[in-house]
Amino acid sequence: MELRQYGKTDAKVSVLGFGAMRFEHPDDFDESAATVLHAFEKGVNYFDTAPLYFEDKSEKIVGKAVLEMKKQNRPFYISTKSAGQTASDVRKDLEESLRRLNLDTIDFFHCWCVMTLDDWQNRLKGGVVQEILKAKEEGLIRYPAVSTHLPGSDIHHILKDGYFEGVTLGYSAVNFTYREAGIQAAAERNLGVVTMNPLGGGLIPQNEETFSFIKMDPEQSLVEAGLQFLKAQPEISTMIVGFRNKSDVDSAVQAIEDGTPFSSEHLKNMRQALKENFNELCTTCTYCKDCPENIEVWKFMEASNYFEMKGGDTPYDRLKWHWDKQLDELDRCTQCRLCEEVCTQHLPILDRFEQLKSKKPSK
Repeated sequence: MELRQYGKTDAKVSVLGFGAMRFEHPDDFDESAATVLHAFEKGVNYFDTAPLYFEDKSEKIVGKAVLEMKKQNRPFYISTKSAGQTASDVRKDLEESLRRLNLDTIDFFHCWCVMTLDDWQNRLKGGVVQEILKAKEEGLIRYPAVSTHLPGSDIHHILKDGYFEGVTLGYSAVNFTYREAGIQAAAERNLGVVTMNPLGGGLIPQNEETFSFIKMDPEQSLVEAGLQFLKAQPEISTMIVGFRNKSDVDSAVQAIEDGTPFSSEHLKNMRQALKENFNELCTTCTYCKDCPENIEVWKFMEASNYFEMKGGDTPYDRLKWHWDKQLDELDRCTQCRLCEEVCTQHLPILDRFEQLKSKKPSK
């Protein structure tokens, strides 16, 4: 497994990382921990979890695997997070994560799920960042990091003051135009970059016809093509794939190690095709950002993609967990259609809004 330097740190992480948020049977700790250990044996050494994944079961599963990995004479790195809004919230989360993970020190500890620049300012005011830096001085964490869903153009506001060693962000062949500037902002500061949702929340492998153009050759699978797209970008330290079981691990490892590498020419052509060929899907270009009612149109439109294509997520999963958005925000829409006028793809945005509102599943 290829190892890459994580920014300026001395950590060398596997280009394929383990996302501990999709275990097939999370109540079966033995089976799930065995999946983690299987990935470790295959060369994966970066393991990402969080307190809220499966209501803290994910950290316990990874912690069970940690006890076994400690017996091996090979390095591994554990990443977890806190969405706490105050210093005391973060300290509590950190102490509980250390206990669940069977660790004295967490390698990568994230200021988790920064959604807006106002959210970022609130974290600063609440003492969150200072508490994370204090924990580093105490030896409880090694590398402070941030996890964000901000537009790429805004991510530099978080990174510019030098608090963090790296950033974790959603990035794939679906939304590269939206997040590319964030990756560049991290690269310019020589920070580690971890990408999540590398297969677009299931959109890429489950929609062969739509995404076939990203393949290097017709025989290449979309899983392989989606992962090779990321591997071809040296700014990316590791990509987190959510694994359900050992079979998922084997498929991803094979795609990374034996897959056809992307040429620079194919990467260029693919990016151009993404910009030109997505006639029905929102590519989150954010040209619609100047809504008079301050509706973040592109976030709702990205979620509506999941009506247009099969995927592991639903539109409402995306709105809640990826964007932290509520449907009632759309009630502010005055139907001025400014967003439709500036949309480079000429999408029926107001129709998509109505679709989101009308098909919301009952509780």
